[in-house]
Amino acid sequence: MENQEYTDMNVKTLLIGTMSILSPGIVAMAGPGGNHGIDRGNLNETVSPGEDFYQYACGGWMAANPLKPEYARFGTFDLLRENARTQLKDLIIGLKENPESKIKGTNAQKVCDIYEMGMDSVRLNKEGAAPLKPFLDRLARFNKDELMETVGWIHNGITGVLFGVGVGSDPKNSDMNILHIGEAGLGLGDRDYYLEDSETNRKIMDAYEQYVKKIMQLTGFNETESERIWQNLIKIERGMATHKMTREERRQPSLRYNMMSINELKNRYRNIDWDVFFSTVGLKEVESANISSVGYIDYINEIIPQLTEEELRDYFTFAVVADSTGLLSDEFYDADFELYDKVMSGKEEKEARWKRAMVIPNSMFGEAVGQLYVEKFFPEENKTYMKTLVENLRVALGQHIDGLEWMSDETKKKAHEKLAAFTVKIGYPDKWKDYSGIQIDPDKTYLENVYEASKWYRQDNYSKLGKPVDKTEWHMTPQTVNAYYSPVSNEICFPAAILQAPYFDPSADDALNYGAIGVVIGHEMTHGFDDQGRQYDKDGNLRDWWQKEDADKFNKLADELVEQFNAVEVAPGVNANGRFTLGENIADQGGLRVAMTAYKNSHNGEEEIIDGFTPEQRFYLAYANLWANNIREEEVLSRTKTDSHSLGENRVNVSVRNLQPFFDAFGIKEGDKMYRPESERVIIW
Repeated sequence: MENQEYTDMNVKTLLIGTMSILSPGIVAMAGPGGNHGIDRGNLNETVSPGEDFYQYACGGWMAANPLKPEYARFGTFDLLRENARTQLKDLIIGLKENPESKIKGTNAQKVCDIYEMGMDSVRLNKEGAAPLKPFLDRLARFNKDELMETVGWIHNGITGVLFGVGVGSDPKNSDMNILHIGEAGLGLGDRDYYLEDSETNRKIMDAYEQYVKKIMQLTGFNETESERIWQNLIKIERGMATHKMTREERRQPSLRYNMMSINELKNRYRNIDWDVFFSTVGLKEVESANISSVGYIDYINEIIPQLTEEELRDYFTFAVVADSTGLLSDEFYDADFELYDKVMSGKEEKEARWKRAMVIPNSMFGEAVGQLYVEKFFPEENKTYMKTLVENLRVALGQHIDGLEWMSDETKKKAHEKLAAFTVKIGYPDKWKDYSGIQIDPDKTYLENVYEASKWYRQDNYSKLGKPVDKTEWHMTPQTVNAYYSPVSNEICFPAAILQAPYFDPSADDALNYGAIGVVIGHEMTHGFDDQGRQYDKDGNLRDWWQKEDADKFNKLADELVEQFNAVEVAPGVNANGRFTLGENIADQGGLRVAMTAYKNSHNGEEEIIDGFTPEQRFYLAYANLWANNIREEEVLSRTKTDSHSLGENRVNVSVRNLQPFFDAFGIKEGDKMYRPESERVIIW
């Protein structure tokens, strides 16, 4: 989750210190250390590395791990997540034996009770749509004179309608929190599902129509009413989709920063009663806001008077129901599965109930669960080992900056300042979040409990308006298998759960760790200097610190990398989107190059052969193994639209074809399919 920007915390989303480069330089590995090498079972040695390196490095793993019906994609990354989920399941179930789980108000009680409510299929199926009745009754009384009161009520705990609102860092004054107003979500997620005509999109839109009608009928509407709701919903969503920013536009921070005073906001958007909205959601003393999608909010302001009371009521009703389906009976979940999992991703089988039920406590009480996770599964020596790796990577990236032929000394100086200012977060936060404001009452419905927690999160977020940013706050829980770079805080974060094999293994030899977690570290560091991250300075402020000539040279190189990925056909007639994935592709390449330099620095040119592989070979094989996966064609198409990361195969094969050390390691030469002539290679960092 790199380059974060604000997203609403709502019912459905609940379903889901600065170090200096002036340190003593490269340090020998400071962990338990190890000597085991590559697992040859991961390889497909019938394929030459010069023909298809991804298949050579990962073909054995892929053959041994065919897709199970419940997955649209499954790879080593997903395997790590599954392992973490199993660990969390054992922790949560084990909490029932903790005496505190019987004491009302304790985290143990809250986690245990909300998990049990999610597991209670008998009660959920008996209740059916009944938990929605208070919400539907209120919407049935809706009239347009109360438009912004209704919008505010929906925003405060249920979901974002018409637009999104939240408090977060000011991109140009990163120490302070401001209000951000942006786009609302769509039922299908990406705008292109509504705007592009293709056989795939028509199939998805037909399934979406059936989905909308199905969940409306499950809620109590008859066929005629459900048809009307569908027609009104798709009219509104298509209009919204037309005016949303493209994926490529969202990658331009300057387009997403448009500050307006409260008076400017009111004057420009006269059809939105901001005073009523802010009062209803509990936002006090709003003096200004950043409009992250001006054209979209212009459209919402324009369309509001044109929409009838019935159209708005139907749109709101669907939004409330759709954001609650995971908290209701199995029939609602079945409808979700049919559209989002089966049609859009190609899954053939539903997830086990415990996996679905665990999502709520894991997100609602994320750091409370994380504290338990760290205590059991994250040895302190792993954190010490990671600190050494991070500092070695930091020094190596500094060396790469010094060696850039296309960058001026003035810009290099600023780049070093930014690198030195990186804040590094490893494993878990120094202070844990306080959840005393959330209560779980088993006498209330599952939906009501989650709704109340969602309201608490909204108010917790709104309470930060106008206050200094808490730089110690984490944006991922320790049990999350992921990592991130945040440009507005200039920080890199590596939660405890990603620090497990095959990403991080103190018992493996150093070449494997540098090729795996070392590349991940370098990847996150390079995000500070990718097409988006480079626009923020060392303090996390959106400010141009580049000499113009250097920026022009960077953009030229970036455009060449875009074309390399654009040229890849990911499905018949469908190519990768190199512009949308540019930041991740820059970070992958930077991670590979910087981690290799750090490895060589730490080993002073030592060459130890293990299992017949040189250190350089083990390094690149370890990297490739991170992205081993099997994936369905439906998921390929979905991710190409919605995921800013390239597909695993391309993260390997396209990236390594720019690297001479890779060619040297495997003896790849002109005439081999993997070979790329030097004149066509792109090296940025």
